[in-house]
Amino acid sequence: MRSTSHAAEPTRLLDEPVCLHRLTDPVLHAEGDPHRVWRWMRHHAPVLRHPDGDLPAFWSLTRYEDVRAVYRDPETFSSRRGVLLRPAYRGEDPGGGMTLALTDPPRHRQLRAVVAGWFTTRSVRWLEESMRDSVRAILARVVDEPVVDFVQDVAGRLSMYLIGSIMGVAEHDHEKLFRWTNEAFEAGVSLAAHQELMHYFIGLMERRLVEPADDLVSALLGGTIDGALLTEEEVLLNCENIVGATENGRLAIAGGMAAFLARPDQWERLGADRSLLPTAVEEVLRWTSSATHSMRTATRDCVIRDQRIAAGDRVVLWVASANRDEDVFVSPDHFDIGRTPNRHLALGIGEHFCLGATLARAQMRILYSELLDRIRLIEPAGPAHRVRSIAVAGPETLPIRLTPR
Repeated sequence: MRSTSHAAEPTRLLDEPVCLHRLTDPVLHAEGDPHRVWRWMRHHAPVLRHPDGDLPAFWSLTRYEDVRAVYRDPETFSSRRGVLLRPAYRGEDPGGGMTLALTDPPRHRQLRAVVAGWFTTRSVRWLEESMRDSVRAILARVVDEPVVDFVQDVAGRLSMYLIGSIMGVAEHDHEKLFRWTNEAFEAGVSLAAHQELMHYFIGLMERRLVEPADDLVSALLGGTIDGALLTEEEVLLNCENIVGATENGRLAIAGGMAAFLARPDQWERLGADRSLLPTAVEEVLRWTSSATHSMRTATRDCVIRDQRIAAGDRVVLWVASANRDEDVFVSPDHFDIGRTPNRHLALGIGEHFCLGATLARAQMRILYSELLDRIRLIEPAGPAHRVRSIAVAGPETLPIRLTPR
């Protein structure tokens, strides 16, 4: 792997407040350094209230200990009213109380049980050969291209092909699903693509009602909670939620490659010692923290670090900040594929620990293994650009050049 630059040196601790109002500016996350802001907050204002503006008022948590504690206390900090910051004019998330991401115990556990069988270690092992075939097909498709956008051409297709297969999407429809998802979720602007996506899943649901199959949509349609079937709206919203979640996987995979391009010594280290694959995957997850934040709503008055949080207050967990907390991680601004221990929170913890965590890890491990086997050289082929978002983080484009073995 060849690099045109090296990872930036850690920014030293600021001696004075930074422009905190920029924390919710997507431009900062795309073109600036949000970690500089979070670093100051961890040391000077780990529990900070942001007043009303375009976004409703909320509290920021930036320390690992606090983020972890809130994740593990769903009784006090609810997911039902939304898990992402939304402009005030949009109101609360319409999926509240109906999707995996937007439910609290006990319903969250009951809904999770409906689909959990698809994400067990045993199921993932059964899917590994299919994942490997997909990786090989994707690499064969792009290896002779003069320039490859790793985000779209590799990471995006890999994530979407996998979840499409699990959900029961026919293989010949994978490219359509990939295109609609790109336009509906990644660009975030295409209502037409979103409508096409929903129309497709309505049709798939109708077919599975008549003829169930061994797939995730059939599991949702046949699943019951307290003896009652899920409504069609609940099934559709959960399909949308699961497909939309592939964006995090895409960004983590692409962000990992960006990290390796910036630190080619780490890629060479991995190639020389494949036993580092598991710890390399964990470090990529920590480093990228593709889900930048998660939000909860306080169900009762409580206190965090001497700050009184009132019932109804929104509390934002800056996961990317927690994963660089100096009190938990040695040299947190250093990308180290051999890092251990690595108790990152990139996949959450507690009730809302990522259902697809085992799948995501296996997918990344297989991709890196196949790249090392089949590609002799990976090098930058132009400037990369990061997504403009406060919800997710990672490359929007990552042009590379591949030289096969």
